[in-house]
Amino acid sequence: MNMAHSSLSTYRKKRDFGITSEPRGEVAHAGKALAFVIQKHAATRLHYDFRLELDGTLKSWAVPKGPSLDPKVRRMAVHVEDHPISYGGFEGVIPKGQYGAGTVIVWDRGTWVALEDPREGYRRGKLKFELHGEKLHGRWTLVRMHGREGERQEPWLLIKENDEEARPASEYDIVEDLPDSVLTKPKANTKNTKSTKDTKKAVKAKKARSGKREEAGVPAGAVKAKLPLAFAPQLAVLVDEPPAGSGWTYEVKFDGYRLLARIDGDDVRLFTRNGNDWTSRLEALRDEVASLRIASAWLDGEIVVLDANGNPSFQSLQNAFDARKTSDIVYFAFDAPHFGGYDLTRVPLAERRRVLRAALERNPSGFIRFSESFEGPVRRLLDSACDKGLEGLIGKKADAPYASRRSPTWIKLKCTKRQEFVVVGYTDPKGSRTGFGSLLLAVNEGGKLTYAGNVGTGFDQRGLQSLYAKLKALDTVKSALEAVPRGVKGHWVRPKLVAEVAFTEWTGDGRIRHPVFHGLRADKDPGAITREAAGTIKVTHGERVIDPASKATKLDLVEYYARVAPHMLPHLEGRAISIVRAPTGITGELFFQKHLPGQSATIEIATAEALVAAAQMNGIEFHTGNSTKRDSSHPDRVIFDLDPGEGIDWATLKEATTLTRKMLDLLGLESFLKTSGGKGLHVVVPLTPKWNYDAVKDFSELLVQHMSRTIPKLFVPKSGARNRVGRIFIDYLRNGKTATTIAAFSARARPGLGVSVPVAWRELSGLEAANPWNIANVFDRLKRQRADPWKDYAKTKQTLDAALRKLRQA
Repeated sequence: MNMAHSSLSTYRKKRDFGITSEPRGEVAHAGKALAFVIQKHAATRLHYDFRLELDGTLKSWAVPKGPSLDPKVRRMAVHVEDHPISYGGFEGVIPKGQYGAGTVIVWDRGTWVALEDPREGYRRGKLKFELHGEKLHGRWTLVRMHGREGERQEPWLLIKENDEEARPASEYDIVEDLPDSVLTKPKANTKNTKSTKDTKKAVKAKKARSGKREEAGVPAGAVKAKLPLAFAPQLAVLVDEPPAGSGWTYEVKFDGYRLLARIDGDDVRLFTRNGNDWTSRLEALRDEVASLRIASAWLDGEIVVLDANGNPSFQSLQNAFDARKTSDIVYFAFDAPHFGGYDLTRVPLAERRRVLRAALERNPSGFIRFSESFEGPVRRLLDSACDKGLEGLIGKKADAPYASRRSPTWIKLKCTKRQEFVVVGYTDPKGSRTGFGSLLLAVNEGGKLTYAGNVGTGFDQRGLQSLYAKLKALDTVKSALEAVPRGVKGHWVRPKLVAEVAFTEWTGDGRIRHPVFHGLRADKDPGAITREAAGTIKVTHGERVIDPASKATKLDLVEYYARVAPHMLPHLEGRAISIVRAPTGITGELFFQKHLPGQSATIEIATAEALVAAAQMNGIEFHTGNSTKRDSSHPDRVIFDLDPGEGIDWATLKEATTLTRKMLDLLGLESFLKTSGGKGLHVVVPLTPKWNYDAVKDFSELLVQHMSRTIPKLFVPKSGARNRVGRIFIDYLRNGKTATTIAAFSARARPGLGVSVPVAWRELSGLEAANPWNIANVFDRLKRQRADPWKDYAKTKQTLDAALRKLRQA
């Protein structure tokens, strides 16, 4: 009991257990398995509480930005008081007035293994360990920093070690991609073993229930569900031009802060788009939301302050927060992804908005308004919005579900270019101005801050003084920029402030022209600010079904390529691309395109915008050659396409693939595996580009002939369907100069729209087909994937010299 008092005394002093539902806790007895838990804590500032079981309690650190899988990213971790072991299962809302008031979910949990003496490591400030969680895996280090004297809480760093679980931050952000609780998982689908008659009855009953729900005001597609504690909003894609075609509705793009309202009976909480709990900052609005008399909901909308003309004023909104006078803030609600005990995320937008409008009309409020939508010629709507001084329009597909991510079913059309920038410094004032002259701005590029220009207009006198005080508090000697351009001088600040700036265009050297300051963004993370580029998503005939088997539409395919681009582009980079196009869908005529229209130039795809544009032009499959434009005469890979003939089952194909790998291992060549998305498997051998195409093709043919002689019952050296009956032809013809192979993450123009996916060799035994993933489910794999199975591909340097000698001797 003395131990409990000493290790948990600080924890208990901070809480009134008669009010909060957090556990009081006792010190646990030592056991074999040591637990860890990470709790996502949406207090005034969203953070992640990282807890490791040690000596009967949970040693705890507050990690503001959450863990990163990138070893180069060091996350600040503030050491806080020990928590009881029982706290590891706590999810809920800590009441207002209590320490840490806000919403807590269990973001990850599992066990941890110390790689060195944990007590000694904890004492000296360097704790090395391995995590076995539902989201986090691999080796990590917590290291204590040398804090300032008299600092109340010790600053530590949480660092991912460089192992197979590590992933670059530019490719993957686990905090953003996996935002939800691990305690609330969707139920797995089970196989239906009932008779056809029973199935028909079930379908009929389901339709009847659906009809009853609609009669009761619940739309078809709604799913009865517990209200989630946390929820991530859908984000819009910036476009240059309005989309063609029908089915779009438009709303005003409000000049304010995105806000989500969680209503659970009398408990009403307000969250920013990043999950920060702003309930205490918006008490008047909280009371207005409570007065709606909605029993249960997540509402999505934007908060603004209206000017004398009734238009949103971002500067007025910021001033309201600075002065702590937020009673005039108006909430424009535009969506209801959860309502009345139902999950509406799969319900079409138009139906969700019908539910929301009805709720707001039943309980009218001057401070909570329905965001009206407009239909008509979009260009005329946009011109009208710009003439009124608005920021622009948001376009939404009326039949689309709600997606908690950035999705092309929501687009934004801006009157002027406008985005956020990180403030990295300021210049001295000139003339009669006081405080500072201009702000020095930057954006994140590849994890580093790059200079983007300065802004010196748009400030009023009050704003100048208030902002100058904030700048002085962040003064530092060293610039946060990766490189300070010649001629750029000023006073540097720590990159903590985010400014919203309007401007006319980007210059060729990455600077903004004619900038105007609009205010600071307290709801944006400086680390997430990048150059916002308009996409090329102008989807025509998006509703057209391109695959009758899966009912996938053209818009589904365009959205797939927009999402998968970060994973797919490295496989396309620098290579000539051939595209299989299907203007009327995969059941119609297919065209194989190797050159740009009307030109002899080959197709290259280097950006997400170019990939999406190709999909908009009915491109389905993307094939690549074996060399890059840096050295088009010398291939940098050999590909062996294992294509099963008639009579070859899946188990036999896997066996043949394993034998191919073993043969390459004997030759001293490292190889990588991917599914084809069709019937076969691809074994890829990276090369240093040294040999010409003829030599590489000759080598591949020699290897195939050797394997056919060695195992003639399994392998055949000739192509052709007649030759492959009951045997496998390893297609070495893929290595010719003009030959191409389906690219990783490309869809296939076949029923189901399968996807070619890189896999680890250890996964081969568990693969159930060559096309287990398609455009609908491949993202489930990417979310669960601990590490890139081709992580070492680019680092593999090898030639065919020694392998050819061994092969000739065999």
